[in-house]
Amino acid sequence: MNKNRLQLLCLLFLVMPITVLNAQDDSVISNKRLQYPPGLINGNFGVSIGNLHYNFNEQQLEPGFSVASVHVPPIGVRVNLMGFRFNKNLSANIHYLRPVGWVEYKNVNGDNTTHTVWMNIVGLTLQDQIPFTDRMSWYGEAGLGIVTRKGFKVNNQWAVKNTSFATTFLETGLRYRVNQKWDLIAGVSYTPKNKNEKQPASYFYSAGFTYNMRPLAKEKIDEKKKAGYKFPKNTIQLGVSTNGLGYGVNNFASEKSPIPFFWGGDVEVRSGVAIHYHRNIFHAKKVFSFDWGVSAGVWQTRKQRENFFTLSVFPVLRFNVVHTKKADGYFFYSIAGPTFISKNILDNELTGRHFTFQDILGIGTFIGKNRKVNAEINIGHFSNGNIYPYNGGVKLPLTFCLGYTFD
Repeated sequence: MNKNRLQLLCLLFLVMPITVLNAQDDSVISNKRLQYPPGLINGNFGVSIGNLHYNFNEQQLEPGFSVASVHVPPIGVRVNLMGFRFNKNLSANIHYLRPVGWVEYKNVNGDNTTHTVWMNIVGLTLQDQIPFTDRMSWYGEAGLGIVTRKGFKVNNQWAVKNTSFATTFLETGLRYRVNQKWDLIAGVSYTPKNKNEKQPASYFYSAGFTYNMRPLAKEKIDEKKKAGYKFPKNTIQLGVSTNGLGYGVNNFASEKSPIPFFWGGDVEVRSGVAIHYHRNIFHAKKVFSFDWGVSAGVWQTRKQRENFFTLSVFPVLRFNVVHTKKADGYFFYSIAGPTFISKNILDNELTGRHFTFQDILGIGTFIGKNRKVNAEINIGHFSNGNIYPYNGGVKLPLTFCLGYTFD
């Protein structure tokens, strides 16, 4: 039953972006994507950070194991991946909560080694709020939580077991409306302990923000029309990946940067070819644009030259930072694109299951008076975001893309 619920939640991640993509009608397209499209109007996203308290100790160990000390890092982060407001008070949310650092079990059975336990919580919830004033309100949130834990073995015996199970997710707190777009929130969330799985209860005391996508006023749309910047409607790309230049960019972004801003992977891709299609559904006056994309790729691993393929649906957040008469330059970030991966054991690494996520980070340009030619360089990553206990990750090296845009 737990496995089926987890797969259902994963399916929601896959279906929701497709629904948004299909929801566009001709009126939205003819409006040059200046208004938020159906599915994003009254949507929201947000981030909260705070103290994540979950009392991992020797009680999580299997019989026959002892530990010298357990370190539980106190900082956690919750990302509200997608929210939708049905009316003034009621909304639905999909969110992801995890610690910044993993729990550490040190010196288990005298092995003088540090072992990590990974844990995260995915939530699918409904939220109601009661206003106190024009700006301040109380909110309560409840729904389904999926707790996933990756344990560890000592001498090929489970010391802390892997687990994944459905539970209850509860949260309450205060919301302060700064303006129509921004809210500040402070609250505490709770998931109960599970004795059968030896999982402690979790409490997350946090503060953060929510960004609300309210319908844009006609004056704002008219202002964007007059600006005259070009945002291609459709883009098709052919991308070629190669490790001929190594994995230096990947390693810097995921490990060597003072503040890592991307992910690496236990499995390294040697080469690959992919086709991408992007459809722009919204853009701001000058800089920001939002696309949905689909892609298909064929890849080969570095160590054992294993071939596999992927099929993805993904969002693209593009920031057009350079504008000239002949070209526009941009950087982009695509995160958590639901993906089917044909193999889940690659180079003897268990990467999870056939459902995973695609992440891409890169720079590019649209060239020509009508911006018909597109060129791009990016790096990529496949992993399941720890919604399954095993999450080895797949590292895509530098990928060189050439594309064409059309209306």
